[in-house]
Amino acid sequence: MSGGEIVSIEVLIESLQERLQTDCLKTTNRITEEEAIELYELAPDTTLRLLAHRDRMHRAPAVVTYLIDRNVNYTNICTINCQFCSFYRPPGHEETYTQTIDQISARISELEEIEGSRVLMQGGVNPELGIEYYEDLLTTLTKRHPTIKLDVFSPIEISGISEVTGFSTLEVLQRLQAVGMHGLPGGGAEMLVDGVRSDISPKKGAADDWIRIMREAQSLSLTTSATNVIGFGESKSDRVMHLSKIRDAQDDAHAAQQVGFTSFIAWPVQLENNVFGRRNKGQNRLKLGVQAAEYLRHVAVSRLFLDNIDHIQASWPTMGLDVAQIALFGGADDIGSTMMEENVVSASGTTRVQVSEKELQETILRAGFTPMRRDSDYVLLKTPDLKLGIQDLPCPPPII
Repeated sequence: MSGGEIVSIEVLIESLQERLQTDCLKTTNRITEEEAIELYELAPDTTLRLLAHRDRMHRAPAVVTYLIDRNVNYTNICTINCQFCSFYRPPGHEETYTQTIDQISARISELEEIEGSRVLMQGGVNPELGIEYYEDLLTTLTKRHPTIKLDVFSPIEISGISEVTGFSTLEVLQRLQAVGMHGLPGGGAEMLVDGVRSDISPKKGAADDWIRIMREAQSLSLTTSATNVIGFGESKSDRVMHLSKIRDAQDDAHAAQQVGFTSFIAWPVQLENNVFGRRNKGQNRLKLGVQAAEYLRHVAVSRLFLDNIDHIQASWPTMGLDVAQIALFGGADDIGSTMMEENVVSASGTTRVQVSEKELQETILRAGFTPMRRDSDYVLLKTPDLKLGIQDLPCPPPII
């Protein structure tokens, strides 16, 4: 189907079914932005998820992966003032904090006790912290915890460090990589559509800045992931535009013979306890956001559209394990991580901030897949047999 050609949804679905007969969607037979929007708006839920599941099964037929890691939020001081964030505190606020190296190290020690492999550490844009704080932190953590990969900060934090220090963002990344930085997580993308960004986080910078810093990280072989937050009242076209920017950046990475983004994860904005939710006399909290059905549609469209990204992660912290399990049949092949703690999204309304490895394995097994531990590069690790007795679980998968 030629780019930009609009056809009936029935013809489009038939075309995708043909393209998925023997293989997943690739760059040679990818869907267009127009097709993605049409699928999003018109395809029946079951059909859309089935198409995404077929694509996903070509990529990773029997396995669903998960990660043993921990989130650490090293500071809540931030000057960006995102309208949907309940976590940050402005400089000088009585509730601000910045953790010491010893405090952070103690949290990582707890992760080591459960055989974790990665810490995801993010905070805010804190103007009180110079480059020395970050270099000392990573140097010490690398020495104390050599088996834990440090996937730390976000593009907006890198931009903030750049502004405080006068170094370019590339120089900041190079200096942090030299002292132990393993990856740059994909936080802060939200919606890579400037019209949406200027409303929800006007100080966060343009979408192209996020892409630029991620591409710099990828040029250094740092591990990166792509993210997306939906439910701000944006259009389906806006959501597909976000996906398109991610796909284009991944094309650029692959053209440069770089890994690019290892994975993509989307989740709904949480509106319980923030300024954005209180807008319009509190109506935003009632009328915006995303429910399970729409979230699952977004996962499915993401799988079909992001043909050059290998892994799609389901979001149990915002949607719950039950919806995350359904996402495994609609495009997702990864169920995230144990987390151990989470303070950013949970501050805006999420109540569940950690799960056990047993819970993740049970969720995967009951869906009929094989659970496998991984690291943040999606390298499969030795996975413990927790001897769950699958046929003794509630609603076990059928015996074939």
